[in-house]
Amino acid sequence: MENQKILAAFSYLSIFFAPFIVPLIVYFVTKDSDVKRHSIRALVSHLIPFVFGILFFIVFVFSTFSLDPTSSNKTMMIIWFTSFAIYALVSLGIVIWNIIQAVRVIR
Repeated sequence: MENQKILAAFSYLSIFFAPFIVPLIVYFVTKDSDVKRHSIRALVSHLIPFVFGILFFIVFVFSTFSLDPTSSNKTMMIIWFTSFAIYALVSLGIVIWNIIQAVRVIR
């Protein structure tokens, strides 16, 4: 039973070193349904910052192309900084959530 807890916690903590690989490996290696559930939750939580990162990159690219150095329109810069702040907050929240889930699983 202790090994299953460690595998589940390892899935959550893998956000620091191998966010997509470890939960997938744990999902396919283990037979325990509870560990599989935790590995899928960890994988989804690791995908959220990745998706937000792609969206942030798209906003960055479009804001870069639409900026005119001769105009004084700062709307796209505001959108860029706002999207970056949202990305940073979501990523930090996901990291904290993964740490909390790992601690809960171990207990």
